[in-house]
Amino acid sequence: MTLPRLDRAESDRLVRDQTAGIDRLVEIMARLRDPDTGCPWDVAQDFASIAPYTLEEAHEVADAIRRRAWGELKGELGDLLFQSVFHARMAEEAGLFSFADVVAAISDKMIARHPHVFGDESRDKTPEQQTRDWEALKAAERGRARVLDGVALALPALTRAVKLQNRAARVGFDWPSTAQVLDKLAEEAREVVEARDRLGPEALAEEVGDLIFVVANIARHLKVDPEAALRAANAKFTRRFERIEDWLAEAGKTPADSDLAEMDALWDRAKAEEKAARKAAGNPMPDGRAAV
Repeated sequence: MTLPRLDRAESDRLVRDQTAGIDRLVEIMARLRDPDTGCPWDVAQDFASIAPYTLEEAHEVADAIRRRAWGELKGELGDLLFQSVFHARMAEEAGLFSFADVVAAISDKMIARHPHVFGDESRDKTPEQQTRDWEALKAAERGRARVLDGVALALPALTRAVKLQNRAARVGFDWPSTAQVLDKLAEEAREVVEARDRLGPEALAEEVGDLIFVVANIARHLKVDPEAALRAANAKFTRRFERIEDWLAEAGKTPADSDLAEMDALWDRAKAEEKAARKAAGNPMPDGRAAV
């Protein structure tokens, strides 16, 4: 599809105008996608090929926030914004919609879903009530859709599990207490063992999936973000294993030269080292508890 374009001189002025805001970025994207003078890599992309980068940039934004790396956050947000502009440009080329349509759609949605700000409804409600109202408005927009419709398939699996469970919980399909979910965890663990001993790999994979799904449910009941918790566990594992490597290197060894007993002892040493460091610094655990 041929789109209206600025002449080259006007385009050059806009691209180099650091005060031009979003119009500058939209024009940069148009130049990158120009089939004659643009970047061959950008021209070759489509929605499917760019989608993984969009997810990656969203995760990098979340990671910068988690690390409180405020100096990096500006750049990561810019990278994520560029993904929106990229998708919108491809949509415009296909005659689907433009970036202006994207902005209009989200603006209209925010106004419609915040009647307590832009309408006559009272603002005197709790954040929990606002969440329930938000979901009610979303449900009304979907019409007679199924309860679980609209939970994106592309979400990280743990995040999607929690969202599915939250949707079901809103219509009463939920364990009344965390204790019952913990009982379910023990049941699923037993079923994993049974599948390992008696069933094939497909059944085993299914049972492991059920077990992880229940773990996500436990996190939801305890108001813990399972993605954030697992990222923290990954970081802790990486940190401690690297200490094992450091200590082995001091002895002229690598993990391949060691054995489980030695590395397990060094793991305990790394764990004790971290605990002592937190205690000396007076730092709490990530959830606010004192280090023990």
